[in-house]
Amino acid sequence: MKGYGELSAYKKAIDRTRPFTGETLRELREYYRIGLTYSSNAIEGNSLTEVETKVLLEDGLTVGGKPLREVYEAVGHSAAFDYMLTLTSARSITVSDIKTLHRLFYQKIDEKHAGVWRDIPIIVTGTDFVFPAPEELPGLMNSLEEWITDNRGRLNPIEFAAMLHLKFVTIHPFIDGNGRVARLLMNTALIEDGYLLAVIPPLLRSEYISAIRLYQQKGNASPFIDFIAERVLESYREVSRLLRIPII
Repeated sequence: MKGYGELSAYKKAIDRTRPFTGETLRELREYYRIGLTYSSNAIEGNSLTEVETKVLLEDGLTVGGKPLREVYEAVGHSAAFDYMLTLTSARSITVSDIKTLHRLFYQKIDEKHAGVWRDIPIIVTGTDFVFPAPEELPGLMNSLEEWITDNRGRLNPIEFAAMLHLKFVTIHPFIDGNGRVARLLMNTALIEDGYLLAVIPPLLRSEYISAIRLYQQKGNASPFIDFIAERVLESYREVSRLLRIPII
């Protein structure tokens, strides 16, 4: 995204109406709990629609004919979303937080590997990038925690959140669920710095994956940072429309 002028204008307008409280806050949380859960799972191939996700999370009603794993992915992501919101006041993200996010998301799918670094090499379909070996993971994740502490105030908040996503997903520390945890971490960082969430619709999956691959193969993070900035801007447009907040 060339410049952040429009995003800055939207943020200033919406910030004037904050903090959100009461029913408005509850409705926004539910709106993004469902939207982020649906979109993040759909990117990874989950077939639940947004309406089916809403019925499952709000009413506890399962959808006939859907695989049990897909139900567990939705319920688990919702639990991880709740935990993400508890982190926003601390303005810190630790290795322990990352493990907890994964455990909450993955425990009904595979309890043995929930919140535990993978102990096998992995190959990700669609890329020839060589991910770190299992024995490298503890050191790499501790270094990531140090990077979070060192760069939190140095980088633009959107750049920081996007780079956190890229660095985490390039380490790929869990046996599965890394993309969903990466998106939760990115949004944790955004919310902690007073921004709205970045929601990536499945329609943009190809663009999203291509930007990640460009970083992993060429070290070029700019397209991904711009992509995330556009997604944050879209959230501001959406909230402005939903709450009828004029942009002056």
